Amino acid sequence: QVQLVESGGGLVQAGGSLRLSCAASGRTFSNYAMGWFRQAPGKEREFVAAISRSGGRTNYADPVKGRFTISRDNTKNTVALQMNSLKPEDTAVYSCAAVRSIGALVVRTESAAYDYWGQGTRVTVST
Repeated sequence: QVQLVESGGGLVQAGGSLRLSCAASGRTFSNYAMGWFRQAPGKEREFVAAISRSGGRTNYADPVKGRFTISRDNTKNTVALQMNSLKPEDTAVYSCAAVRSIGALVVRTESAAYDYWGQGTRVTVST
């Protein structure tokens, strides 16, 4: 079992920044590829960003490319999502997820691929 706990959400004005963090426990963190997903009210969950277990490869959804950065620290068992130039359409509950990965550079963008999920942290971007 892997336990994931997100933090860092909140209310921010459009154009502002937030940094989300996800702390993992329970298994060897460096064996897991990680992802961030979000779900806005009335919408389905969508992929935001993913990072391979080594941290050597990342992938981003088109709406966040150039504004969001995913990173991980395998010594601290954490994955972060730096969100800049936030827009009202970024408003959602953001969740981190983990999937055991064989390949050091494998990233996964499909939510169904992930085995473990955090509870989520709410991000609200006001106009």
